[in-house]
Amino acid sequence: MWRGRMPKAHVSTQHGSPAGEPHPLDNPGRSSLTGPHAHFAERRGNVARYPVDVSPFLALPDEPDDDDWNDVAALAGPGAMVSLGGLKAAPPDGWRVVMRGTGVQLVDDGVAAASDEEAVPLGAEDVPEMLALVRRTKPGPFLPRTVEMGTYLGIRRDGELVAMAGERLHPPGWTEISVVCTDERFRGQGLATRLVLAVAAGIRERGETPFMHAAADNVNAIRLYESLGFRLRRSVTFLAARVPDRVPAA
Repeated sequence: MWRGRMPKAHVSTQHGSPAGEPHPLDNPGRSSLTGPHAHFAERRGNVARYPVDVSPFLALPDEPDDDDWNDVAALAGPGAMVSLGGLKAAPPDGWRVVMRGTGVQLVDDGVAAASDEEAVPLGAEDVPEMLALVRRTKPGPFLPRTVEMGTYLGIRRDGELVAMAGERLHPPGWTEISVVCTDERFRGQGLATRLVLAVAAGIRERGETPFMHAAADNVNAIRLYESLGFRLRRSVTFLAARVPDRVPAA
């Protein structure tokens, strides 16, 4: 587990929020689905989610009530698994938590973003190779339409996709860098670093700020991202829960 000292609460001067207002990164999934990614949003009441072939994330209000949880259940369906990033409240009785993990959120604090001539854009035609690379490297969720969430870049060797990184959550003024992965045969060559910097450069060109999430026990990744100019902003909880088999009537 990462045991460094967490920084004081940070609000970016570039994309901060007025005093007393929630920061977009405090609930980034909801900020995305009510902001730049609203065109993806499937909604019920105050709850929104991505299509199930785009992303597993589902967003609740900061302080969900029983009606919100009922809307999650109705939206997802009986017995479904839902992924809830950054949720502070525990699911109500009848919900079974199947995974709870601790992570960290990192924000750009002087990243030396730079384009890379070898980093090529990836699109729908590359999805089979991208899915295969994700299966081999397990960087986190990547589904058949995840590529639609933003720009994805890859590096090839002899025509084979061996490393990639791209954009996921998109709160107003911010873009998350995610799915950073390199085939085991090509690790130690700095490919992940080059791709992170290249994706960050594209985000910066739009006038936005890069941020990332990492598992708290992935100390090597955290050290790498800090060395590139990312700074720890806060800890987060990743949670997956199963919807009760009996969903309340609409």
